[in-house]
Amino acid sequence: MPDPDVIEFSPATPGHPARKRLLIAGAAGAVIVIAVVAVLVAIKPGGTSSAAGHGNPAPAGLLAQVAGVPAGLSAAAGDGHGQVAMTLASVTGPRLVANGKPAVFYVATEYCPYCAAQSWALLVALSRFGTFTGLTTIRSGNYRPYPNLATWTFYGSAYSSRYLAFVPVETKSNVLTARTANPQKGSSYTRLQKLTTAQQAIFDKYNKPGLVPFLDFGNREVIVGSSFSPLVLQKLTWSQIAASLRQPASLAGWAILGAANYLTAAICQLTGDQPARACTPAVTKLLGP
Repeated sequence: MPDPDVIEFSPATPGHPARKRLLIAGAAGAVIVIAVVAVLVAIKPGGTSSAAGHGNPAPAGLLAQVAGVPAGLSAAAGDGHGQVAMTLASVTGPRLVANGKPAVFYVATEYCPYCAAQSWALLVALSRFGTFTGLTTIRSGNYRPYPNLATWTFYGSAYSSRYLAFVPVETKSNVLTARTANPQKGSSYTRLQKLTTAQQAIFDKYNKPGLVPFLDFGNREVIVGSSFSPLVLQKLTWSQIAASLRQPASLAGWAILGAANYLTAAICQLTGDQPARACTPAVTKLLGP
C-alpha cells in the first residue's frame, strides 16, 4: 500500500511556514541594499500562454567550471560575507521523494531575475551531489530592475545522483508572447511547464503569496525568493560569473558560493550528511544543531 507519509514525485515531470533561522526577507518587485547585505526578493510566476523558451546548450568547459568549484574556495566563501539573505523555513508534511530518493523541488521562471540568481547557487549546490546533463544557458527577461542577466534554465535538463532527486519546473520562458507585450508583466511570457496537481498543492501550501523562485527540500524546509540580490550579476557574462567562483572575495563569488553552502547544508539534512565531501562540518554548521 502507498505510504501516507510519503509524496512520490516523478523526476521526469519537469498555513505560512514558521521562520527557522533569521536572515533577511523582502517584498516582490522591490530591492533594498544596505551596505553589502542582499535582500530576499521574489516575483509572481503569472501568465497562461503556451510556447517554448530559448537558450543555448551550455559549453562543457563552462559547466565543469561551475560544477567543480574546489572545496577550499567554497569554504572560504562561508556564509557569503554579508551577501546572502536566506530565509529557510521549517515545514511539516509527508516526505517528498522521487524514485525512492529524497527530492528537492524547484519552481522558477526563466524571465525572473531573482530566479536567475538562485539558479546559479542551486546549480553549484546540486553539483556537489550529482551530475547535470542538457543544461541550457539563458538570459532573464527585460524585467526591471535587473534585466537580461546571464543565468541557466533547468528546463530540458536531467540530473543524476545516488543521494537525491531533483524536480525542477520552469513555468514560464524568457520569450514574450508578442513583440509588443509588456516585459514587466509575468503574463507577457510564454508558458513552458505546468505544475502537476501534487506539485501545485505543495507550492500553494508552503508559498501563500505564490512567488518564485521556490525551493522545497523534501517537505522539511522551504525557501521562497532569491538567496542573494541579482545586483551582483549585472553586466557579467557566464564566463565572468563562473570565474568569480574561483575568486570568492568577489561579490558574485561570495554571493553564489555562500548561498550554495546554505543550500548544500539543507540538502545534507536530507541525505544524512552524505557525501562527506559535500557535507563538511564548515557547511553543515551553517544551519546550526
